Amino acid sequence: MKLYNLFPLLIGPFDRWTPHLQRAADMGFDWVFVNPIQQLGRSGSLYSIADYFAINDALLSSDSRLDADAQVQAMAEIAGEQGLSLMIDLVINHCAEDSPLLAEHPDWFLRQNNRVAHPFCVEANGNKVVWRDLAQFDHQRALQQADDPNGLLAYFVRMVEHLIALGFRGFRCDAAYQLPAELWERLITQIRDRHPDTLFVAETLGCSPEQTRETAEAGFDAIFNSAKWWDFNGNWLLEQYELTRQIAPSIAFPESHDTRRMFEEFRENADALRQRYLFTALFASGVMMPIGFEFGFRRRLDVVETTPDDWETPNIDLTEFISQVNAIKDRVPVLDGEGRIERIDYSDPAILILRKHAAEGASGQALLIINKDPWARQRFYIDDLRHLIQSPGPIRDLSPDWPMAELPAPFEFWLGPGMARVLVSSDA
Repeated sequence: MKLYNLFPLLIGPFDRWTPHLQRAADMGFDWVFVNPIQQLGRSGSLYSIADYFAINDALLSSDSRLDADAQVQAMAEIAGEQGLSLMIDLVINHCAEDSPLLAEHPDWFLRQNNRVAHPFCVEANGNKVVWRDLAQFDHQRALQQADDPNGLLAYFVRMVEHLIALGFRGFRCDAAYQLPAELWERLITQIRDRHPDTLFVAETLGCSPEQTRETAEAGFDAIFNSAKWWDFNGNWLLEQYELTRQIAPSIAFPESHDTRRMFEEFRENADALRQRYLFTALFASGVMMPIGFEFGFRRRLDVVETTPDDWETPNIDLTEFISQVNAIKDRVPVLDGEGRIERIDYSDPAILILRKHAAEGASGQALLIINKDPWARQRFYIDDLRHLIQSPGPIRDLSPDWPMAELPAPFEFWLGPGMARVLVSSDA
């Protein structure tokens, strides 16, 4: 999957989404991932949902003759005409603390000291952060009442089917590792029995590799990996990838709605953005990119505060580069799969060499030679590329920048700041 994250608060009403859907399709994305669009609780956070069957008023056009659901369906139809499938956040770990569900179904919620429990996290510095605008669902009770047509699990099933009826066929399951794997297994099985082409992707960031593996085994089509935070040193990312790649494909991203904008983080260095997009797109089978990355937006997306007024004048335009990288991914099965990845030692620590093998049962290899430094160029030299790519036949250069029709021996190339060479075997 190649996902373009269309952040709804930045765009506004659904009838304004068409040019953004068109741009996503033009860049070669095949999915559009949308953060929650349902009616919110009083905190106004996208992830604090009060009514799962109503639409956020901020996304509805007052000029439209269509009702709320029909406005979503009209947007979904336009996406389909562009060859795009729609994915949406599935938030069933909690709801808004002022949701009517608390009064209607008090037994659906965890309680502490006779009060509804709020979800929390413990930060790296040991601080406990409690989200008091959220009420925690009792997922163990949902399993105990799994056969109850009026129980919590049945409610989750109806929620997903409602979103499918609106035009969504994929679900990014928020904080999936916080829910019992058995609950996901039951939910996914019930949905697929009725809607077999529905996809489920687990958001597993922040949990241990063991938790990631356990969650992935619950029937998910893909998980998200941590490539965003790899500094090209050490092997922890490659080790995590190896733990899960045979269970579920993974999706990488250069930035997300939860992180700083890279253009601001790297002091307006467009070469850094190009480097990170190419790496995350070709590392695993899936890639996700948030709206505005292609234009070097600086303002961080905020699940409460962002509005259409935060749309920025483009600082750069990477749309053509992103299109080229996505096209490379489409052309080379090795770069679109979950084959084994190994780091190859090289004398210059400023250069990273990764060799990616085809997935089991297929053949071919790909080589990523990346200048780690987005500020300075580096010389790459090797006597014979055959030391790096072991497959027979000619080697093709598919690099988005200055691809070479013939690869000489010895091979020498000056890599510009953050630049990469993408070399593949003829059977890749």
